Amino acid sequence: MTTTRPRRTQTTQTTQTTQTFTSHDGTELAYRTVGDGPPLLCLPGGPGRAAEYLGDLGGLAAHRTLVLPDTRGTGASAASADPAGYRVDRLVADVEALRRHLGLDRVDLLGHSAGGSLALLHAAAHPDRLSSLTLVTPSFAAVGLPSDTGAEEVIAARAGEPWHAGAVAAYRRVKAARSFAEAAPHRPAFEPLMYGRWDGTARAHAAADPRQRSLTVSEHYYADYTPDTADLRRRLAALPCPVLLLAGELDLWPTAVSAAGAAALFPDAVLTVQPGAGHYPWLDDPQAFTAAVAGFLSSAAGRADGR
Repeated sequence: MTTTRPRRTQTTQTTQTTQTFTSHDGTELAYRTVGDGPPLLCLPGGPGRAAEYLGDLGGLAAHRTLVLPDTRGTGASAASADPAGYRVDRLVADVEALRRHLGLDRVDLLGHSAGGSLALLHAAAHPDRLSSLTLVTPSFAAVGLPSDTGAEEVIAARAGEPWHAGAVAAYRRVKAARSFAEAAPHRPAFEPLMYGRWDGTARAHAAADPRQRSLTVSEHYYADYTPDTADLRRRLAALPCPVLLLAGELDLWPTAVSAAGAAALFPDAVLTVQPGAGHYPWLDDPQAFTAAVAGFLSSAAGRADGR
């Protein structure tokens, strides 16, 4: 596999404003806004990682006002009275509560990683509330599709990296772990496989993970969740809004192969595979990432205006 090594550029420095809202069950949840332009609601992944790690999404905040909620139990959001409230399908109600709080009849929704699973469930439950759906290196666990098809080939293609042997050994341990807590000690050695380039920016981003993550939320996010795959796929096949599915060429969860397979879920989907990118494509090449997402959102807005 031939990969490009794009130069990282400095992203826009913008002021973030933190606000709170009360969700459906009385839990006080926090969100930050950053940037300028129409709102883009961005669901973080992890699962259980506070939205801080999204930053300004590689400068996307220059085009959109990013709304960055902390999932309940993470960051500045209050914990759930019942840990079962952290389950991905139950978090759909928090997304809806935030949409209503923002006063938006319809919303442009972006989900990253495990937040992609949540975005998919929200889209299936509330298709009439979306103007567009952007899935950035998303998990497909919510709809029962594999995310790691072809992962071994991606790993083998990076064999020349100096960290490769240690990262692969840690990857095997993470995959074999029975819980997020069991996997946690192996994540630091595994992290190089999650980035297109293991440089200072990537190291700092990965090092922040433990303080941003709630293992309690991680453990409960998919616990006892069994998707009704037939119903979900039927609903997504009728989704009336356009979908961008953005994968990283070097990502393991999901691989570009898995993302291509998942694109068939939607009647109107654009699949973009960002060259040389891992699980956090806005870090690997901010300009390419921003151009892809901003271009898609602009096109979606133009189509909506023409209805």
